[in-house]
Amino acid sequence: MPSRTGLRRKIWTVFILQAAAISFAAVLGVYGASAVLKHVLIQTALQEEARHYWQRMQADPGAEVPDTYNMTGYLVPAGGSNARLPADIRTLPVGFHALPRALGGSLVLVDEDRNGHRLYLLFKQEQVDNLAFWFGMAPLAIVLVVIYVIAWTTYRASKRAVSPVIWLASQVQRWDPKRPESAMLKPENLPTDVEGETLVLAQSLHDFASRIESFVERERDFTRDASHELRTPLTVIRVAGDMMAGDDSLSPMARKALGRIQGAGRDMEALIEAFLILAREGDTGLPDDDFDVCEVVAEEVDKARLLLAGRPVEVSCERKQGFELHAPARVLSVMVGNLLRNACNYTESGRIVVTVDNGQISVADTGIGMDEAQLARVFEPFYRGANHNKEGQGIGLSIVQRLSARYGWPVRLESQPGVGTTATISFPDHRPAD
Repeated sequence: MPSRTGLRRKIWTVFILQAAAISFAAVLGVYGASAVLKHVLIQTALQEEARHYWQRMQADPGAEVPDTYNMTGYLVPAGGSNARLPADIRTLPVGFHALPRALGGSLVLVDEDRNGHRLYLLFKQEQVDNLAFWFGMAPLAIVLVVIYVIAWTTYRASKRAVSPVIWLASQVQRWDPKRPESAMLKPENLPTDVEGETLVLAQSLHDFASRIESFVERERDFTRDASHELRTPLTVIRVAGDMMAGDDSLSPMARKALGRIQGAGRDMEALIEAFLILAREGDTGLPDDDFDVCEVVAEEVDKARLLLAGRPVEVSCERKQGFELHAPARVLSVMVGNLLRNACNYTESGRIVVTVDNGQISVADTGIGMDEAQLARVFEPFYRGANHNKEGQGIGLSIVQRLSARYGWPVRLESQPGVGTTATISFPDHRPAD
């Protein structure tokens, strides 16, 4: 199913935040309008009303003070008795005042003394609230309803617009990387609302998945055919070589040539095995077995002795603490065999020691060694260091590194020029041997 952080949820979050921001701005605007209405418009109106009254009084000293439904006026002689005034405004100085709601909440203008009198004008707070509601809250509610309807309509339209993309993502998410099922992305199987850029993307993914299926099928056919067709002639070569080796009439030169043929055949068998393992993605096609590591190492050490061709090099195997693995034994054979062949190629005299100890296998030689620059590039394919006259193609250590990454068996190299090289394979998932 689509992720909770997908397009649909993001669009919904954006619209919620947008509606909240607009609502906050509208409420803030109405609050400001209410403040302006109360403290600016009404104050100005009261001041204009007071000015108009003083003009009337100047023309007619007996003019009545304002007394309407919303506003009440009081005229008090300066320095005289103010008993006619409401008690809550008697002590107010000249200026504009807003009484607390407990005292009625009226807005009061106390005008300066003129003609020996002081004018008090009171505007009812409830009328201010009514004005603020009808000219503020009511329009605000209407505006918010309109905004929410527009936002919801826009969200629905956006949701319909991205639905094809979400559908396409859900289809691709269900694909098995090894076997992508592209049939649902065929043009005739697409929903009717898939169009535009989504249609182009679906067609491109369908073409891409079809190519992947073709590649996977060709790789599967190649590994199946290669595992049979390539091994058959090598088996014939090996059997024929073993039969020829039993002929006592061979000359020393012919026997030496036969030894090289047999060694090359063994190298080719190991190389083909390694390539077939690496060519398969995920499943190597090899069964996982519980096996004793020492047995596999001892077999590879025996094979390595045949590669030295009479050189004064001693190959030995030391078992300090044995352990077992649950994995394809052939993979370990390929890794140890490549390390041993590399050690044999670069060791003219001395010894090669393979040590099995507590979840590790180390191959140490007394060969020519490597400096830091060579050690940094030793896992590169076809890199052979300074000695190009040695046999091999320079891919053995690259194969070892790729297999170690595939199975989680780290490989570490330590080397010094003129001293030798030590390669160590670690096995985090090992078990002690019985």
